[in-house]
Amino acid sequence: MTTSRSRQIVRSALFVPASSERFLRSAERSAADAVILDLEDSVTESSRDAARRLAGEFGERAEPGGPSVFARINPLSAGQLDADLDAVVRLSLGAVLLPKICDPSEVAELDRQLSWHEGHRGLSHGTVRIWPLIETPAAISVVDQIATASPRVAFLGGAISDGGDLVSSLGLEVQPDGLESLYIRSRVLIAARAAGVHNPVTGLCTDIDDLDGLEQAARRGRALGYEGMMVIHPSHVPIVNRVFSPSTDEVAEARRVLDALDVADRNGTGAARLDGRMIDVAMAKSAHLVIERDARARDRSRRHQDDQR
Repeated sequence: MTTSRSRQIVRSALFVPASSERFLRSAERSAADAVILDLEDSVTESSRDAARRLAGEFGERAEPGGPSVFARINPLSAGQLDADLDAVVRLSLGAVLLPKICDPSEVAELDRQLSWHEGHRGLSHGTVRIWPLIETPAAISVVDQIATASPRVAFLGGAISDGGDLVSSLGLEVQPDGLESLYIRSRVLIAARAAGVHNPVTGLCTDIDDLDGLEQAARRGRALGYEGMMVIHPSHVPIVNRVFSPSTDEVAEARRVLDALDVADRNGTGAARLDGRMIDVAMAKSAHLVIERDARARDRSRRHQDDQR
């Protein structure tokens, strides 16, 4: 298993209870873009110390080149921040997920504590990024401030799942088409984009066997503008990776747009006609993003294949 310090896309983020050696070993073999070492909801109080030890060992095993290593710590209100960060802050750690956040001051506090732990470990300031989990009504109401509370915020999103924290607190009834949470997901996405957060992440699906429902949820998230999705089982990873990667047709179309605009530029015009529609330089940016994302997704897949050899 490997991890990289360079900025990588996170299409799939796989939650793994840090207290389970078996699940941790399985996660090392998955094709997830990121493995989230969970110190919170999936860990019993009696297993907390063991989870921290195993999470630290997981981080120490990581080598440059593959899945990002993230960690979901306990809420700041639990009073376990120092113990959690002491366990997981390593060179391999890409980001800390902060759950049940209610106020942007919590992000600022996590930023301060990360700075101390980075220094303690001999890491450069800002090595570890922050992913605030938007899963409370209070967080939704101030999501713009949360997104800009620290320059470390590189990911943003929360889980709309049946029985989850946000669903329960709002009294939502989860529907197959996701309409009940459309406003929430849109609101968080807009806050992320306005703040320049490069990787907003949606999710997740708790029905492990409903792969069709998973794909539909992933496609809805991508259609809104999300870059990836949280998952709870390795079987979900290939589907999510595929949905959040440009298709062959999308890449081919992006190249056609750029080729047509290149010809138009040589002819001294800023627009061109392609298949009966007008395209201009504004569309070039979108086309470049598609090609860039395809290259990064292919690089991810290639490194994972190399790891498995």
